[in-house]
Amino acid sequence: MSTHQSSTETIPAVGAVPRHVAVIMDGNGRWAKRRFLPRVAGHHRGVETVRTLVRACIERGVQYLTLFAFSSENWRRPPEEVGVLTQLLRTALTDEVQRLHRNGIRLRVVGDLAAFGPALVADIDRAHALTQDNDRLTLTVAANYGGRWDILHAANALALAQPERAGSWTEAELAPFLAMHYAPEPDLFIRTGGEQRISNFLLWQLAYTELYFTEVVWPDFNEVEFDRAIESYQRRERRFGRTSEQLKASAPASAPPACC
Repeated sequence: MSTHQSSTETIPAVGAVPRHVAVIMDGNGRWAKRRFLPRVAGHHRGVETVRTLVRACIERGVQYLTLFAFSSENWRRPPEEVGVLTQLLRTALTDEVQRLHRNGIRLRVVGDLAAFGPALVADIDRAHALTQDNDRLTLTVAANYGGRWDILHAANALALAQPERAGSWTEAELAPFLAMHYAPEPDLFIRTGGEQRISNFLLWQLAYTELYFTEVVWPDFNEVEFDRAIESYQRRERRFGRTSEQLKASAPASAPPACC
């Protein structure tokens, strides 16, 4: 089980292109409402945007893309919408996995998956096994996921694994039990749809992530909008607790070229 170190313990490498991008895909319902369509039409249109963003990440050299597809709080939505979100996940696991595999994409689904039932969990396991050796892009779909659930689940698992060390556990010991243990922490977080909050998404992992919010709703989020997010990221000064002077002193003689 590979585990990346925490940004609160080490200073990660920083490049012009974010290595890991995490996204809350917000605004599907509003997109549909503006067109006098049912909310579920927005979710179907949002799937096309996912395909666009996956291609854009590969073309720009992003190595990890994590999408917040279904939060643990989304069960509070109308039953019809919950059903559509679940069906979209099921469809992706049957119709999209072979395409992802052909394109060298590794698929991971994280969250409290038991709530979806054994048949869907079996589909997820098969998708993991089929794509596990692909390395062109790691696409993670967070489904029935919550940041607080993730931390609590990891802490409980650690307590079972190392009860004798209770009271003295370290970040490094907790890390392997987190849902995203296989990926570096996100460099760039994007939320579409105008809201400016992280909504219980990757609470542990976003500690030093650059946050980008846009009014553009998810179905309208295209490659141009993605490049704007990356350009904003490139203007950030990622200090990880250091001063600007320390950052400048440690910078290479010439900065890498911008990606876009």
